[in-house]
Amino acid sequence: MAVIALAGCSGAPGVTTSALALLLSWPLEPGRRMILAECDPDGGSVLHGLLQGTLGDRYGLRNLSVAARQGDLGNAFWRQLIDLSSEDGKSEASHDRLLLPGITDPAQAASLGSVWKALGVIFRGIAAEHGHDVLIDLGRRGAFGPSGVLAEQADAVFVVVRNTLRCLQAAEGRVRALEERVGDVSVVMINEGPYPAGEVQRVLQVPVVATLPYAPKDALVLSDGGEQPRHFTKSALMKAARTGSTLLVQRASLRRARLDPAGVGIAGGEVTRAR
Repeated sequence: MAVIALAGCSGAPGVTTSALALLLSWPLEPGRRMILAECDPDGGSVLHGLLQGTLGDRYGLRNLSVAARQGDLGNAFWRQLIDLSSEDGKSEASHDRLLLPGITDPAQAASLGSVWKALGVIFRGIAAEHGHDVLIDLGRRGAFGPSGVLAEQADAVFVVVRNTLRCLQAAEGRVRALEERVGDVSVVMINEGPYPAGEVQRVLQVPVVATLPYAPKDALVLSDGGEQPRHFTKSALMKAARTGSTLLVQRASLRRARLDPAGVGIAGGEVTRAR
């Protein structure tokens, strides 16, 4: 029952691929769901990446601006979700791993100015009222500008960082700016470079909570819909994502308890029903 935001920095650190790995490996108890929302103002990539354009652009964030103007955002949200449960290797979809696809053109972000805050309320309501977890993909710059309100309303914000010199240099400014906006942040590290987690923590001065392996072939399945190898769900990437998801939830729960011990800041808002 957590709302977790993932943000990136310049250098394509792999925010969306990491988010998909977490979505498909997230440990779920019966009756609980995991929702990944692509809220990158530069545009989402799952529709034409993992899903290879098979669903066109009929679903997604862009349709919610019209619903918001009509006062039907709460119900319309559920109609825009795509079921990715079968992508985790199960023979039958369990309808518990859902995706809200992002916009397909950065120009569409202009119509979402009033939607971002309302979405934040919806996400908090989903976690509080329905017991589902929500993962928000903010992209490389989504934690700033109008969509940055989603980071402010999340239980925890994690910056996805590759442990290379180029990415660490880019991440320093992003981490400091996020700390000013949301308070404490943490890191999900992609283990591509030579620097261990302890060194990344020292440089960025924030904790590395989870580490994912640098696994280009497995990542290609998630980023571009590449052919899924046998035992993909048991790959090093997916195993690490499963462990990492637990660590992210624990971090979010601790932060929420510290900042809002009475739970008074969690509001149901516009959530009306869950299918």
